[in-house]
Formats: sequence, structure tokens, C-alpha cells
Amino acid sequence: MKLRVLDILLGAALSLAGVAAEAQSIDTQAIGSVIDNAALNDDADGRNWPAFGRTFGETHYSPLRDIDTATVARLGLAWSLDLDVTNSITAPLAVDGVIYLGAGHGIVQAVAAQSGEVLWRYDAQAMQQNPAKLRTAWGIHGIAFWQGKVYAGTSDGRLIALDAKSGALVWSVQTVDPENGATINGPPRAFNGKIIIGFAGADFSPLRGYVSAYDAETGQQVWRFYTVPGQEGIVDGAASDSVMDLARATWDGEWWKYGGGGAVWHAITYDPDFNRLYIGTGNGLPMNWKLRSPGGGDNLFIASIVALEADTGRYVWHYQVTPGDSWDYDATSDLSLATLRIEGQDHKVIVHADKNGFIYLLDRADGKLLAADKLGTVTWAERVDLTTGRPVLAPGARYENNSIRLWPSVQAVHPWLPQSYSPRTGYVYIPTLEMSSVFGDSGVDRENFSPRLQTGDFTGMGVRSGEVPDNPGAKPVEAGYSILRAWDPLARRTVWQIETPGISNGGTLATAGDLVFQGLADGYFHAYSAQDGKDLWSFFAGVAATGVPITYSAGGKQYVTITAGPPGGSTAGGALAAQFGWDPRIHPRRLLTFVLDGQTALPPTPPRQQAQPLDAPEFQVDATKAQRGAREYSRCTLCHGPGAVAGGAAPDLRASAVLLSFPATAQVLRDGSLSTRGMPPFPELSDTQLEDIQHYIRQKARADLSAAAAR
Repeated sequence: MKLRVLDILLGAALSLAGVAAEAQSIDTQAIGSVIDNAALNDDADGRNWPAFGRTFGETHYSPLRDIDTATVARLGLAWSLDLDVTNSITAPLAVDGVIYLGAGHGIVQAVAAQSGEVLWRYDAQAMQQNPAKLRTAWGIHGIAFWQGKVYAGTSDGRLIALDAKSGALVWSVQTVDPENGATINGPPRAFNGKIIIGFAGADFSPLRGYVSAYDAETGQQVWRFYTVPGQEGIVDGAASDSVMDLARATWDGEWWKYGGGGAVWHAITYDPDFNRLYIGTGNGLPMNWKLRSPGGGDNLFIASIVALEADTGRYVWHYQVTPGDSWDYDATSDLSLATLRIEGQDHKVIVHADKNGFIYLLDRADGKLLAADKLGTVTWAERVDLTTGRPVLAPGARYENNSIRLWPSVQAVHPWLPQSYSPRTGYVYIPTLEMSSVFGDSGVDRENFSPRLQTGDFTGMGVRSGEVPDNPGAKPVEAGYSILRAWDPLARRTVWQIETPGISNGGTLATAGDLVFQGLADGYFHAYSAQDGKDLWSFFAGVAATGVPITYSAGGKQYVTITAGPPGGSTAGGALAAQFGWDPRIHPRRLLTFVLDGQTALPPTPPRQQAQPLDAPEFQVDATKAQRGAREYSRCTLCHGPGAVAGGAAPDLRASAVLLSFPATAQVLRDGSLSTRGMPPFPELSDTQLEDIQHYIRQKARADLSAAAAR
């Protein structure tokens, strides 16, 4: 009761912080009032795109066909809208001729689908309310729509409901502890008059995963399911107590001191056929299994797909894709629903292309494993045993004795960006990555290990992804590349594939026009033949186009919309991402909408450019401080890139004059002077730590300049 009172008070207080402009020149009477279970389960009506995956099935498929293989060559820009936000990898919705977009760290806006006119804009002011949450926040990836309301999660952990007509705040509830590193990145889902949401941020904070359902009208919490057990004797509530007792037997040691992990930060699918939810859970904490559960064990329910009763949150069944996960192989990518005829019988299945490199078919009735195949290069496991359902590990895969290079990398074969499934072709279209990591724990102090809030130390692993040479401005070699794959789940094979530039290709959209749309890191948005992968159309967006495309109809015409901009989220690729020359300080985030025979031109856009490290010979580098600073810089890697080579989500610190001045460095890093622009404060940093970071950045900038001059 005390928590609920605090939620209500916080929601009321923050309602004053939100800003909503009045709607303009569009008939909003009864807008979206029919978006309910029936609408979200209607595969045949493609007029609206009211949910992250369009319908409950999370297939990212549209039955619209005006734009098809014969007409797509006529596709042109209808309008574009440059956005004043700090994140661009997001999925819009379209309902009754209005596009709803959640972007930045808590900004939602409505835009007329035919004209691009902004109807209203709501700013939850997440960066002002709790800037520390920005340390692990990638911004809004998607929103939900239900009965005339738009629902979004904010980076400071609130779930908000907005009136779809006006953008006015209806209710706000705090879903996570404001004092820890939990944040919301993934889209909420709507079903049965409920809104369900999990949280992110558990990679670098002592957090215990859970997923919560709220009443869509009031914001009252209906149920909560914890994904990993707490300390023995902890009572969580009727929905999960008994199953937590079973899960606890698969853990060892004192994992609860670190939280345990298992965050439900993205993959959530509602199944109306069984009135169930399927959730995909994240990695364990610490990621290093020797620290998390030193006696071994599967550590349920990390890296798992868990089925829950939708109305109560009670456990039904689970399948663990990566038992005792030791590699950050989340199960948080798409859980797409389909009906496939297998060995003469129809099976209602989940199609899941996992981060660990395998693609799975699970029977939705009982969670039975029907198929598991390698989607990309996979060396951590030889295969998945279809009898036991367990992976057969490669020798030494858990880095028991030494560091070991394994595929896939911590970046995954299939990350969170959505796949699509076409019932016309029977294929699943999956953005994938080919990249390795070196896994190990050299230097981890097991006796004195303790979590350092939101730094790489908390993983307990020493991980290197790829082999990126110190040659800023040059394309890294043999470090990783991306592929769009068309997978036949019945034949269990890739039927066609296209190598795409960079290590971050966008989400896919499949249509009844036999097309697959995908945006790419080099700035081009493509339409491919769904049958054979032939490139039929492309458009240069002027910025990276790695958003999530949707299609819908308005005014009798079919439209296609995608967000684009400097890469949002993690830039762990460093130079691999930086090779395209996107700079968040000069390149816009934008919303692009296309229609047949569109003739609009893009607004002027700055050309791509590589960051130029500053030499600054007046700054005398202390090698000892720089060595310590390399460790302190682990806080910065998520946004500013490994080796201080940024990939576009945040400025390249090697080129920043701020780091030349200690007072300026302290103002930005410790005091949070740029928090409203997305730079979180680190008040715990001492003068010594700040100086060490300065010296590391200066040393790295100078070394990269020398390497470039020597080429």
C-alpha cells in the first residue's frame, strides 16, 4: 500500500513536468477507441499499425499490397520530420491516420500521417527528473496503444498513459526503484485491459528481474512476476512464490546480493489462443557464472522463455535457451507466433531467433522444443539436443581455465531489432550479426568482488568483441559484419541472405506485396523481394536508417514510415559503427514517410564525417594516470564506444575540447551540466578518477593520430 501511495504521488507530481501541445487540424473524434483485443488480433486489417509488431503475433507483417514488387519502384518520400530527441532507433505506431512516436528518453508525439504535421508533443522530462538513469538508458524503443490511450515507458522507469487525442497525461506510475540502475527501454504491450512492462539496466546494476501488469485505465498494478528467486524466506506474492522455490534449487551461493538478473527488457508476446504471455528474460548477474553461482546450476529463469497466465501472472511453463548463461546470451529478441504444419500436424509455435545464435521452434501449448538450428556462426555449443532440449557445450566454452574466442559475440547473432514473418512465403526475415568475442575472467578478484554501479566491472567478465585495429577513419577488417537472412522454419535453412554494411542493420517489415523493408547503417532504406532477396528499391536517408519500419493506410493510400538518425543505444562496436561518419551533434534524428509517387526532397543534411582526434600537445599525459583511466573509462563505453572511438550515439571524446580542462570535465562528468542533453552525471567520481579519465582519453587520441599519420 505504501508503494502504491508513493506511485500516485510521484505520478501527480510528474504530470506537471510533462508538456503537451494542443492537437491541430485533424479530426480526432473517437480516435483509436476500437483498438482492443479484437483489433490487435486482426491479421487481415492492415489500415492501422497499433502495436510494436502490429498484432499480438509480433510478426511485423502487413497484409497491405498496394506497394508491391511491381509498384515499389515508384515509392518516394511523402514528407520528413526532423526530431529534437537524443535517440532514433524506435518503432512508431499508426492509428486512424495519426502516427504516434516515442523517442528520446521520454518524449511522445502525434503526427498527421498524410502531411507530417505535428499534432501534439508530450515531454516526460525524464532527463531532468532522474539523470542518473541515463547511464544505461537507450531511450524509448516503442510504445503501445489501447482504447484511445498511448502508453510509453520512460528512461527514469515510469510507465505513462497519454490521451491519444490531446497528448494530456492520464496517469503515471513508477515501475522501478528510483535509486538503482533500472530503466525502461522496450515497448509496453496492451491486452485484456492491461499494460505490461519490464525493465532494463540489469547488466550493470544489482537488479532482480521482473515483469509487471497494470490496469490500462487506472495504472493500478495488477500482478508482478519475478524471473529469478530472491534470498530464501523472501515472499514475492502468490503469482510466483511456489515456482520461485523450484527455481531457487538451480542457484548456488549468495546471488541475491547481486540481484540475479533475468531482466525482461524487451521480448513480450501476448497469445490470445491460450490467454498467455510469453516473456524473454535477460542474462544473469554477474554475467560471470563463477561469481554469480559458483556451484553451477541452470539459474532459472535467466536466458529463458517463460509462459505466464495473462490475467494472473502465474507460471505455466518455461524453456531455457542458455542454461547457466555465461556469455550474455539474453533471450530477449522476438517471440513471434505462427501456425506451422509439421509432420502432418498443425502446431501453434513460437519462432525465436536467439542472441545465442540458434533459432528455435517451441510448441505454445506446453513449451516443447520442436526444432533448434544454428542461424549464424556458433561455436559455444555444438548443437541443441532435441531430446533433452539442452545445448551441447563445446570444450572449454565456459572459460573454465583460459580465455576463449567464441561465436557469437556479446552483441549476438540476432539482437533485439525485430524479425518479421510472412505467412505468404513462410519465411522469417532476420537481421543478424557475424562477430566473435573473447570471453574470460583474467584479473577478476573473486575474494573482493563487489558491484560498482553501472560500470563494466559488474559483469565479472573480460570481453573483447572482434579485433578492431587502432586506425580511426579506416574500415575495420575481420571484426564483424551483418546479414539479412530469410529463414525457412519448415526446411530449417536459410533460403537467401544479403550481407549488409556495418554491424547494426535495422528491423525488418514484411508485407503481402511480397516485400521486405529494412534500413541500414550506411543510411540507405531498402525494399527487397521477399521471395529471393532481390534489391528492388532504395532511398538515402541522409543519416543511419536502422530504425523499425511500419506500413499502414491513410486517406486510401498505403504509407511506409521509418525513423532514422545517428545510431541510438549501445555503440559497443566502436570503430565498426564509427566508419559511417555519423555525428549526433550535427546529424538529425528524423521521421521519414513514403508513398507511391512521393516527390518530396529531403531537407539539407550535413555530409558524413569522421571524428578527428585532438592532438593538444600542451596537455602532458601521465602514463600511470592513463592506465588507471582505462579502467575508469568502462563507465563511458556503452555510449562513447570502446577504446574511446564513438559510433554515433554520443560524441567522440577524443575530439572533445572539454576533456582538456579539468573544471569543464568536472562540470560535465560529475556535476551533470549536460544531463538535459543526455549526458548522465557521475557524482561519485573523485578528482583523481576524473584526471585519470582525462589522461586516458588524451593518450588514446594521440596514439590514434599517430597511427593514422603512419598509414
